[in-house]
Amino acid sequence: MKTVRVTTADAIVRYLAAQKIVIDGHPRPLFPGAFAIFGHGNVTCLGPALEAVQDVLPTWRGQNEQGMALAAVAYAKAMRRRQIMVVTSSIGPGATNMVTAAAVAHANRLPVLLLAGDTFAHRIPDPVLQQIEVFGDPSVTVNDAFKPVTRFWDRIVRPAQVVHSLPHAVATMLDPATCGPAFLALPQDVQGEAYDFPERLFEPTVHEIARPRPDRDQAERAATALASASRPLIIAGGGVHYSFAEAALTEFAERHRIPVVETVAGKASLVAAHPLNAGPIGVTGCTSANELAAEADVVLAVGTRLQDFTTGSWTLFRDESVRFIGLNTARFDAVKHLGLALVADAREGLAELAARVGDWSAPDGWAERAATETAQYHRYIDKIASPSAASQDESPTYAQVIGAIDRLAEPTDYAVSAAGGFPGELNNGWRAKGVNTFDSEYGYSCMGYEISGGWGAKMALPEREVIVFVGDGSYLMMNSDLYSSVLSGHKLIVIVCDNGGFAVINRLQVNQGGAPFNNLLVDSRVREVVPVDFAAHAASMGCHAESVESIAELEAAFGRARAADRTTVIAIRTSAHDWTEGGTFWEVGVPEVSDRPAISAARRAMDAGKRDQRVGW
Repeated sequence: MKTVRVTTADAIVRYLAAQKIVIDGHPRPLFPGAFAIFGHGNVTCLGPALEAVQDVLPTWRGQNEQGMALAAVAYAKAMRRRQIMVVTSSIGPGATNMVTAAAVAHANRLPVLLLAGDTFAHRIPDPVLQQIEVFGDPSVTVNDAFKPVTRFWDRIVRPAQVVHSLPHAVATMLDPATCGPAFLALPQDVQGEAYDFPERLFEPTVHEIARPRPDRDQAERAATALASASRPLIIAGGGVHYSFAEAALTEFAERHRIPVVETVAGKASLVAAHPLNAGPIGVTGCTSANELAAEADVVLAVGTRLQDFTTGSWTLFRDESVRFIGLNTARFDAVKHLGLALVADAREGLAELAARVGDWSAPDGWAERAATETAQYHRYIDKIASPSAASQDESPTYAQVIGAIDRLAEPTDYAVSAAGGFPGELNNGWRAKGVNTFDSEYGYSCMGYEISGGWGAKMALPEREVIVFVGDGSYLMMNSDLYSSVLSGHKLIVIVCDNGGFAVINRLQVNQGGAPFNNLLVDSRVREVVPVDFAAHAASMGCHAESVESIAELEAAFGRARAADRTTVIAIRTSAHDWTEGGTFWEVGVPEVSDRPAISAARRAMDAGKRDQRVGW
């Protein structure tokens, strides 16, 4: 066996650079780049290894470890899990800054490879700078915190372990059933150790993502159940996008006349104007989708993990005989709530179902009912998104801001958002003109994802306009990747809506009987409320930036942003109290007893809502 003597760090980087994946019939790098913030634990060994491969595996400098890891997550989503970014940090706080991003990737089933420096495997200098010490277990470091938020975890304490560990990490990230983040802890002494690695480890390897076909018996049971339906419904989840199954879903829905509703992750599986697209489902959904879900007797859940925001904490489906068909590559998701499991790739599973149900289609009246309900939903959105719609405090509403950008958007524009008020508002008001044009990180609902995620999405989609919607709260949590986007030349259009704090949580607080407290700035312990000049702040990082006050000014500013040559930030003051209505029940913890009458009333309402909760029936 031929070998080559290199360090552990060199071996890792050479292996990553040799991995390819088939995209559109051509091999491309599986790992197209790395994000890095160097410190002790990764600068002296992994740093030179990365520097040597900049022609094939370029390294981008981040401003914050969490931010650059979130950018990597968004890159993977925009690429529909076909390419994986590498993210590396030093030991200690550099590593733990990435834990939140790992959880985002884990919750959303997205691949990212995290490489964190670690303490010395030989332990002689312990405790080193930034090392925690766990009494009674000296093997534990902060990198053990990644275990519950990664799909694959390893600590490389011998160079030879690279030969075993790296292929397993790659296989885990490329398997549709196990896809998620992989993590390697790299002790700084082991990174520099030399070893005679087999040359075969560094030979180019071309990967293809598997498309599991369904089991015949599972497919037959699913087809029988679907063909028995009088009121069938399809829930389109993120798996539709990852399978490139949008066309297959559209054809299936049209052939069998089945209305489609979308989760947040599955939004833009069909264009919004499609006659069978009944809109977004669930807590942040619309009346049309939720009314259909309440009456459905068979639900085909395609590529969704059936989060509580999708199911209304499992109160949304009211037909006691309703059956679920779980079409999913992950068995864990396919069998939820006594569903008929159809463990398969979304595209292949739909094809198999279509072949087995033949010419069957849902009754015409059901599709007509869906069209009527959906038309009412669109009329409602048109009304509240109109520039002339009134708000409680005369400031533009989120719905009006989104409506303005939605009207001006091109079919290829890609919208990015995350936690706070935007997921619900965009889920209703952003009516996609093209498929796979939407990324609202609502699997982990991570504030701060928006701008970093926009940077990663633009890297993946350089020819498309990436529009970031971010509230003032998320902006203040994490904004430094505005600077990253300027430095790297990845232009974004960023819409900052300033509603004076954490307004959507204030809404939840008040709706559940609480007093306004510690969410809006005016309700917080502050000496005075100091307005933030978001445009000036963004301009200080090299962005084009401006503040606007009206929807007409916003529309004009958006035109200038589209024509600009660099990241442009548009800040607008918005209402803290006007929200899109619709949605459905959501179970949250409400005190069982309270001296506050409003909380007691909220508890009674919560208990009443739970009477409709489905528990495996």
